[in-house]
Amino acid sequence: MDKLPFEPASRTKKKKAPKVAPPLEREVAPPTDRIPEVVNRRIVRRVALFCGIPTFSGFTILLLSYWVVSRHILELPNGAVIAVSMLFLGLGVAGMSYGAISASWDTDRVGSWWGWREFQRNFGYLVDAWKAMANKGDIKQ
Repeated sequence: MDKLPFEPASRTKKKKAPKVAPPLEREVAPPTDRIPEVVNRRIVRRVALFCGIPTFSGFTILLLSYWVVSRHILELPNGAVIAVSMLFLGLGVAGMSYGAISASWDTDRVGSWWGWREFQRNFGYLVDAWKAMANKGDIKQ
């Protein structure tokens, strides 16, 4: 019987050499550069709140309007349904950023419920960091 072109020469399995990870080109950042677990949980909760509710609302509007129109309960203009749904989805995207920036980055301080003061403080830190990077030449203006 002739062998197929892709059939191996022998049927015995060869042991593969274990793969070795390539050496790191740069040093790994020390653990102090990581976001503390308390702050990380705070950010995730705020993003879930400020992003999740508007995004869920945007999809719910689409589903409810389909149900209303398919049951002939009310005639809704397609453009209005899409516009309102996209508005809520856009609020979800903005809420994701706001949730991350408005959380208190201080491990010992929870911050306020809306987080406006924390947002102003943290956004100021971000702007200062962007300016410092631009002055170093990392960012082209």
